[in-house]
Amino acid sequence: MRLILFGPPGAGKGTQAQRLAERHSIPQLSTGDMLRAAVTNDTEIGRRAKAIMDRGELVPDDVVNQMVSDRIDQEDCRKGFILDGFPRTVAQAEALTAMLEQKGVKIDAVIELKVEQASLIKRMEKRVADTLAAGGTARRDDNRATFARRLDEYRHKTEPLLNYYRRRGELVTIDGMQGMDVVMRDIENVLTT
Repeated sequence: MRLILFGPPGAGKGTQAQRLAERHSIPQLSTGDMLRAAVTNDTEIGRRAKAIMDRGELVPDDVVNQMVSDRIDQEDCRKGFILDGFPRTVAQAEALTAMLEQKGVKIDAVIELKVEQASLIKRMEKRVADTLAAGGTARRDDNRATFARRLDEYRHKTEPLLNYYRRRGELVTIDGMQGMDVVMRDIENVLTT
């Protein structure tokens, strides 16, 4: 199973990706995690990325694309993988499509978890309340104004990506407002049809 999972912050994308990864014994590939690991392991890509990040710049597409390509070539990805946080731009999506075609690898599904903005804000507020009640510390970006900006940015940047996959006939939208188990069932149904 090879899957690209999209969803705004708070949609449950990370939870679903984690559950799918465990159920199917495949890795969840997060570009943020990959970048941190590459820097920690002092790989060639990690050194390039660190120099760029140390200058306060965003890691360019060619570096991220190469990192994803190298990761997909690893043994644990042979049975499949879940891409989380990649692609983020149409240029990255086009590069991913070309790279996978070169490798003879096909994406089984591109899934968008769709959740209403008001519900996402309520989920964030509940997460903050639960964290504080448990004696934890809320994330700095978990406040209504910042979270609303993150949602707007997600929608602004992701809409062209969703259109790219929609035009290719690969995008499936799932109602992320449903319970966690129902969302999982709907994702599994997409993967088995």
